[in-house]
Amino acid sequence: MRAYPHERFSADVALSPDGVSEYAHAVGDTNPVHHDADFAARARFGRRIASGTHTTALLLGLTASHYSKQGSMLGLEFWVRFRKAVFADEKIKLEWLVIKVTQNTKLGGDVVELRGRIRNEQGQTVLGAKGRVLVMDAP
Repeated sequence: MRAYPHERFSADVALSPDGVSEYAHAVGDTNPVHHDADFAARARFGRRIASGTHTTALLLGLTASHYSKQGSMLGLEFWVRFRKAVFADEKIKLEWLVIKVTQNTKLGGDVVELRGRIRNEQGQTVLGAKGRVLVMDAP
């Protein structure tokens, strides 16, 4: 799959409190704001929130699923900025925009520069991201 500048791709994800808790446990995140509704109700955001590793993994995973449909993809680097809490029971939109594509013969593919974000149900950006991936044709 060839990448091209201005290409956009996205996915909608519905989070659930059980799924958020399971993910946090799986990665060793025992913060009670992901697991305990009573604790979270008294904490800063007033209800359970998803972990930053969870939302980041969803966004980065979208690059792999998008570019691996007809080839392969290797993440080179990513940067994220958390702007707002993502609640454990909300729907979010994952979005990427291709900024630049540069052929790299040494690496055997195209280096793709991306800008991404996650938006909440109100359309607010809750996470901003930048990344670079290597996209290669199928062997």
